[in-house]
Amino acid sequence: MIELIKNPNIDFLGKRYIAFVFSGILSIIGIIAIVQIATGRANLGIDFAGGTAIQFKFENPVALHNVRLALESGGVKDFDLQDLPSVNKILIRVKKSEQELGKGSETITSILSQKFPENKYVVDSTTVIGPKVGGRLKADAAKAVAFAVIGILVYVAFRFQFKFGVGATIATFHDVLAVLGLFYIMGKEINLILVTALLTIAGYSLTDTVVVFDRIRENLKLKQKENIETVMNSSVNEVLSRTIITSATVLITSIALFFFGGEVLHDFSLAMIMGVIVGTYSSVFVASPVVLIWGGKRPFAKK
Repeated sequence: MIELIKNPNIDFLGKRYIAFVFSGILSIIGIIAIVQIATGRANLGIDFAGGTAIQFKFENPVALHNVRLALESGGVKDFDLQDLPSVNKILIRVKKSEQELGKGSETITSILSQKFPENKYVVDSTTVIGPKVGGRLKADAAKAVAFAVIGILVYVAFRFQFKFGVGATIATFHDVLAVLGLFYIMGKEINLILVTALLTIAGYSLTDTVVVFDRIRENLKLKQKENIETVMNSSVNEVLSRTIITSATVLITSIALFFFGGEVLHDFSLAMIMGVIVGTYSSVFVASPVVLIWGGKRPFAKK
């Protein structure tokens, strides 16, 4: 690997208490977001809040961006779009029930008729997503994140030791809470796309953390007489260039998706940008200090 920073000697673990305060604030915001989501007070997407899904089949291809502009100019709010270009179909999901829409799909069909007079279409299907379905999806999403975190604990505990598993689990859960809390503060929609991003962030954060842990374990065996904090600090510094290069690569990709990936990928890429930054921070300032505090004098120094 290219040595981006040659011979760094930064006291990362010496700043752990400042990092714990900062991380504690992020985690509290995330917990508040979870409570608000559970009580239905957050900006929930159609998947969780319920709504109406209407599928249109057009005679000729239609650009998703043009449909979005047409609906927005017609006063329709809180909707999601999905296209099936191979069959010229557009799926429109609105965060309103069939009754709230007035006469069902007529509100949207009239807008499409005005904006695309030359492109004939038919209403392929209309489906109402009730609150029970939204509640079920919300519960399943929470289970998915919980199982991911538990899986990380089991894997790292098996790969290293239980103390490392605790550090990795706390760091991963911290990352999920931080991104969720930031999305809640920004008023962004909480939907299944965000859940997908959170699970992706959990995997990325784990990968970065394992690299740091692996170097710590190697140095603990080689430098058994040195102070544990000194060994862990030097280990983090040794992989610092690798961490920065890897994070920068993923960050550049996520930024490209944010600006050029279209409206559908906007929130996903934004969550990934936040997740990469927070995940890199937690690997250094959360996971390793937790292992130091939990592990005592010489955590997993055994062969």
